[in-house]
Amino acid sequence: MGLSSRGTKFLESQGVPFEPIPYDHKEKGAEFAAKALGFPLDRTIKTLVVEVVSKGYFFVLMPGDLQLDLKALAKAFGVKKAQMADPRTAEKITGYLTGGISPFGARKQLPVIMEETILEHKEVLINGGQRGLLILMDPKDIRNITQAKVLSVARRPDNSN
Repeated sequence: MGLSSRGTKFLESQGVPFEPIPYDHKEKGAEFAAKALGFPLDRTIKTLVVEVVSKGYFFVLMPGDLQLDLKALAKAFGVKKAQMADPRTAEKITGYLTGGISPFGARKQLPVIMEETILEHKEVLINGGQRGLLILMDPKDIRNITQAKVLSVARRPDNSN
């Protein structure tokens, strides 16, 4: 597997420092990637594609140990509903396979929502645009390069709210 993707090429074109980190992709998800690399799950970022009804599709960046609170996201936009995009729609919009979706270099650049707790870390891993390729970088650079809106839209997985 190469260490280059549309995502890494986008970051290079923007002059953003990052380190490509390949791993053996055997299953989708931040939990598998974090374990495969021995990296903390709370610093392994999931890139979700979410539809905020009447507002369109967004990338939502979420720490691997937390879940997106769809009700909180909808409320932040003043709408009744937000829902996960189905995998086929996410792949069609982004041009990436699920398990390899990156907010960088996507076919259609979606607005980005970043869970605020991500900014508590100096470095995080985020998908580089293909399965088995993560990027180690400063979350402030992610926020700046994507012009992310920073919100509190996470919940703990064991919370049923």
